[in-house]
Amino acid sequence: MFRTGKTLRTAVTAIAAGAFSLGLVTANTGTAAAAETVCSGTASVYGILPDGRLTYSAINPTNGDRIKTLTGADLGFTPQAMATLNFNTILVTSTTGALYRIDIQTNNTSLTLANAPVRIADSGWTHDKLTYDGHGHLYGTTTSGLLLQYTVTEDKPAGSQHIGMRKEIDSGFVLKTLSAVGQDRLIATTVDGKLLSYQIVGDAWRRSDLKSDGWSAFDQLVSPGAGFYYGRIPTTGAMYWYKDGNISDGSGADIAYHTSDPVDASGWTQQLLSAAPRTVSCKSVSTLGQDIANAANAEVGKTFTNYPFTYNRAWCAEFVKYIWAGEDVDYASQLDARAWSLYKYGTNHGTWKTTAPKVGDAVLYDTDGTLGDGEADHVNIVVGVSSDGTQIQTVGGNESHQVSKSGWFAWKTASSPVGAGRVMGFASPIG
Repeated sequence: MFRTGKTLRTAVTAIAAGAFSLGLVTANTGTAAAAETVCSGTASVYGILPDGRLTYSAINPTNGDRIKTLTGADLGFTPQAMATLNFNTILVTSTTGALYRIDIQTNNTSLTLANAPVRIADSGWTHDKLTYDGHGHLYGTTTSGLLLQYTVTEDKPAGSQHIGMRKEIDSGFVLKTLSAVGQDRLIATTVDGKLLSYQIVGDAWRRSDLKSDGWSAFDQLVSPGAGFYYGRIPTTGAMYWYKDGNISDGSGADIAYHTSDPVDASGWTQQLLSAAPRTVSCKSVSTLGQDIANAANAEVGKTFTNYPFTYNRAWCAEFVKYIWAGEDVDYASQLDARAWSLYKYGTNHGTWKTTAPKVGDAVLYDTDGTLGDGEADHVNIVVGVSSDGTQIQTVGGNESHQVSKSGWFAWKTASSPVGAGRVMGFASPIG
């Protein structure tokens, strides 16, 4: 299926020229992200060959080199769409509308299934595309253009009790490709070559046109997270890679192109591809904390209706979880809608403290002065710390019914910006 590694570099120029004629981007390079970042992890891409066999490919996100490709067993049914939940669990629909769970035993030196494909639904899964955002939401489209959202509650779902809360987002999503790039964030291409970005907010959605043309050649577009996009051209089997400097800015101006240095110039013959979500992360050299602060500051002024939150009168903790998860903070999925869950996070992972706040920390407040009762009255994010450590600035959700930024205040003596009691301490993120 592939020739070895980057041995095809002598043919790249010719392939790139062919890519342009097929409707790819017309520029060799895009605008790089303004801030230098350090990326880690591996882009893990599963696929299904026309003969029904499963494949696994690992790609180095830093240089675009394919590390390896392994081929496994025939799945035993005709696949229609696929979505990777995690490193060893894949969901695949059949052309008859059944839904299967594929359990991977190993993808180290060989690709081996742990068991035969598990049929978890007999019918009803007539989606032409599937993708999973890595944060509990599975998205699918139908041939008529209906976008659906499901909530996944188990790493290895066994049936409708683990994949439920079917929600029809809207019609009009007639797309050529579809992939999740983050929490309730999707990218897609159209037949006429547009690159689109969607944010799903509860029952609503927002669309941004990242590129107006140039993306028509791809029949598969997948993302392992951190703004990396991988597109396959069916006519040549080439795989190209891109890096979006900011997936949430609604702009394609900061997408870096690597047209002259593809992952491979040929060999990607899979009929379906799906990347495992959140297997790649990128952190600014200015530290994780500053990334969190930057993300929080960018949300100031937005209201509850801008987010996929549950509790419209108490969403401060949901906001912190949203920001932390968006910056790939470890164990952010353990947070919930209670402000106290940040205290639990800190104590469980050894990051709870009552002194020395740092930018990016979650700061908890309580009116009765104790967290031992399992309650806290408010939480927000530290976005600034004075040089002597005595003053902080914060950004928090549900402050005057919106995301608000405080002025500087002495955290040891002042109450919270919304009168929810004094500062009880700080939970630092892990990343």
